[in-house]
Amino acid sequence: MSSSEGETFKPFFIGLTEKFTFNPKEGIDNPVMVITDSADSVSTPRPRLSVLKREEGESYGFNLRVEKHCHGHVIRNVVSGGIAERSGLQDGDRLLEVNNCYIDDVSHIEVARKIKQSGHQLCLLVLDGEEYERAVSQGKDLRGLVRAYNEEGCKPPRLCHIIRNPGSGLGINFTPLEGEKGRFSVSLVSGGAAEKAGVCKGDRLVWMNGAMVSHLTYSALSRMMKKCGNHITILVMDSESENIYVQKRIPILPAMAVPHKLPYRARKLHLISGPEGYGFLLRLEKTPSGRTNHVLREVNRGSPAERAGMQDGEILLEVNGESVESLKHEEIVDRMRLSGQQFSLTTITASGLEFYTQLGLSPLLFCDDDAAEKEKEHNAPASTQVQSPPKEKNDLSSPRLCAFQKGPVGFGFNFGCESQSPGAFISKVTFGGPAQNAGLVVGEVVIEVNGQNVEQKYLEEILLLVKKGGDFLSLLLMDQTIYDKMKKTDTPTTDVTQREQEEEDDYEISIL
Repeated sequence: MSSSEGETFKPFFIGLTEKFTFNPKEGIDNPVMVITDSADSVSTPRPRLSVLKREEGESYGFNLRVEKHCHGHVIRNVVSGGIAERSGLQDGDRLLEVNNCYIDDVSHIEVARKIKQSGHQLCLLVLDGEEYERAVSQGKDLRGLVRAYNEEGCKPPRLCHIIRNPGSGLGINFTPLEGEKGRFSVSLVSGGAAEKAGVCKGDRLVWMNGAMVSHLTYSALSRMMKKCGNHITILVMDSESENIYVQKRIPILPAMAVPHKLPYRARKLHLISGPEGYGFLLRLEKTPSGRTNHVLREVNRGSPAERAGMQDGEILLEVNGESVESLKHEEIVDRMRLSGQQFSLTTITASGLEFYTQLGLSPLLFCDDDAAEKEKEHNAPASTQVQSPPKEKNDLSSPRLCAFQKGPVGFGFNFGCESQSPGAFISKVTFGGPAQNAGLVVGEVVIEVNGQNVEQKYLEEILLLVKKGGDFLSLLLMDQTIYDKMKKTDTPTTDVTQREQEEEDDYEISIL
């Protein structure tokens, strides 16, 4: 991806404010760890680790942005005295990892999603902005830099679900490390339930049934074990890796874990409408615990919903990758309707949702994404021509006008541009969004925005025109090949109107 082509958190949502609300159990409160070394500090970039912990209702106090003139995910607007500043984040820092997951080459929407799923505690690895740009210009391997910082032999934690064996029980015991409160070594029954669940001899216990064990005494841990019943979910890590994490003051979080034998997973379903619709009902239902969920019901036999694998009674978590947690029933239905002839849903069984709720984890942390490749296929340029007027699709020799309104998740497309050059093209069209339904095609050249020629305008000026148009947008577009031929013969596309525009550097903003 070039520096001029950004990924948006919501499809083409400029200046978006997103409030993350979730309620996992508290973890270990760690101060920021800043690694410095006087030797070779000029030539070797030095990442910094920031650990952020917030309370319910608090924000982390920074913006995550993708900007036209900068590479990477940029930290901006760090609130003075806020959580981010106290953890060591600085304006202009570039984000390299979220919870030990390398994200420099990941889209903005996925990075924001990882932050959302982390809970009240977040572990970020960042690099100073100037060092980052210098490393990029010198062609340095950023992934290798991160790997060296993390020490390549360090293994991720494992989240293991153990079901009691009638004969040998859970097959696990814990021994406190002498002189170190809250640190416990694991011993196993050979061939027992814990070993089969992915726990290894000598592992260190980090977390049990939603609670960090760092503040527990051995007697308190034993009481927890006695109350666990027929199953238990624990977070463990090999002793060598755990020692490295402790030395570096890196928190060991469930969001970093590799899952083992978890009884429930969220699933992604991709639905394509048939002659009689999708074949299911969405109902708002209250559970015995008092919580209200959006439930999928009455799945018709042979319907698109059944073919996608939908099961009666599943709980809806996302529509087209957007969480429905804070949405009203009518808003969810509107998003489905605005998706056109196809959309994706993320679901989980009622038992699965209860499982993750009791652990204080997001059910989206560990998702079976069997439909990922199919969704990529539906995002291909050919699919963006759905509902485009036949005459405009076939007549590529002349510009065509596409007009549409912003939907609940934005306009549903990205602009792209050549580095340091004026003009823009359609770089991405979001599946099911207003832009797709209006017929936008990836690669088309943008000639006009809301009636104003933009062929000689830079991307930030074009974005400003879009913002000034509010919820309505009209684009005059042309096939790239035809456009290039016309330019070679000096054939005018439209009358060029020049107008000075206020400079705007953001391509996308997420407030965290």
